[in-house]
Amino acid sequence: MVRTMTQQTPPTLLCLGFGYTARALAGSLAGAGWRIIGTTRDVAETPPVEGVELLSWPGEEMSFDGVTHILVSIAPSEQGDPVLNAMAARLANLSTLAWVGYLSTTAVYGDHGGGWVDETTPLTPSSPRGDWRARAEAAWQAIPGLPLHIFRLAGIYGPGRGPFAKLMSGKARRIVKPGQVFSRIHVEDIAQVLLASFDRPNQGAVYNVCDDEPAPPQDVLGYAAELLGLPVPAEVPFDEAGMSPMARSFYGENKRVRNDRIKAELGVRLLYPEYRSGLKAVLAAEDMDRFVPPEAPPGV
Repeated sequence: MVRTMTQQTPPTLLCLGFGYTARALAGSLAGAGWRIIGTTRDVAETPPVEGVELLSWPGEEMSFDGVTHILVSIAPSEQGDPVLNAMAARLANLSTLAWVGYLSTTAVYGDHGGGWVDETTPLTPSSPRGDWRARAEAAWQAIPGLPLHIFRLAGIYGPGRGPFAKLMSGKARRIVKPGQVFSRIHVEDIAQVLLASFDRPNQGAVYNVCDDEPAPPQDVLGYAAELLGLPVPAEVPFDEAGMSPMARSFYGENKRVRNDRIKAELGVRLLYPEYRSGLKAVLAAEDMDRFVPPEAPPGV
């Protein structure tokens, strides 16, 4: 748990991209004496969070007065990292900064045929998004003196982002590609890793953020169906699934991601070390009344 700040001028967290993970982090900091600013493309369309100042960006003039911590979750593109494209020079000259966190992805490792990777594994991205992230990481690392920490996130799930809505709609498919596994992480565990890094800053550090158990996607979906008391969807072979190019690209990367460093260096004990405990927590937090269950077939 991050320490409550008591000094006269509160530390200030600027979230460049106030999305799903940044919201979870802001919730974890509530009542701890922090000033929190979050950027969004459209303030009017963004649900407010108590205690968070929302700023439209790109758009409004960005002030870094008093900013001590920056979390960057805005994705790069083939044009590069939009944050660095707009303000790299300003970031390099911020004397108040104590910590910068860049949210990257395990896609930077590419495909390893189901083998294990850790933070020392060479970056060999096999998709455009992985390549863009690897280039963005290098660009952030090139800023001299920046108190940078890179967090390579596995697939994120949590309240409002899980398999339950799709299962309740009756549209879920258990797509099977033999030997395929994915690593995952509950959003609350991402937040606690970031908080631990606040308390134990290590300039230049890189961390994999994932749970302990890489698992086949069909197993995860099947377990979620069991939690809902729904029939487990039938298996669909990968080659017959008719997936979009984007969806197929995820299956082109098969690896198991190690998370030892967040435990050894940051002292993290995962709240949800595998998907079963994580999905139970998500289900407990979901408002299932907002989902419309599929119609039962005749005779059931």
